[in-house]
Amino acid sequence: MSAPPEAVSPVNPQKLRTGFSRVWHAAGYSVAGLRAGWSETAFRQEVLASVVLLPASFWLGRHWVETALLAGSVLLVMIVELLNTAVETAIDRIGPEWHDLSKRAKDMGSAAVLLSLVLATGIWVAALVQRFGT
Repeated sequence: MSAPPEAVSPVNPQKLRTGFSRVWHAAGYSVAGLRAGWSETAFRQEVLASVVLLPASFWLGRHWVETALLAGSVLLVMIVELLNTAVETAIDRIGPEWHDLSKRAKDMGSAAVLLSLVLATGIWVAALVQRFGT
């Protein structure tokens, strides 16, 4: 005879939390994730660039849509970098040995970062050309 589902302790206690307690703990996990991301050089560089670019997006954008695109593109780069780091960390946990599928996953994460950087650069160049071009 098996125990009722309530009697079985979950692997993750977060699953049992509800309401504000769940939100509070989830926010703590998010802050821990940002701290973990800070250990990555690329993420630190992107955060430092965002310290300049986010305020500049409010100055450069003429309308709220332009400002949102400029600021959003900067944030998107950091989001994709964190996801890439998460993929790399999960693969490294599996094992340090070389495997073709591990390499493919890491390469795709890196490509996603590259594409987000290309997108952000294109948005910023277009905004600068529109604002200061002839």
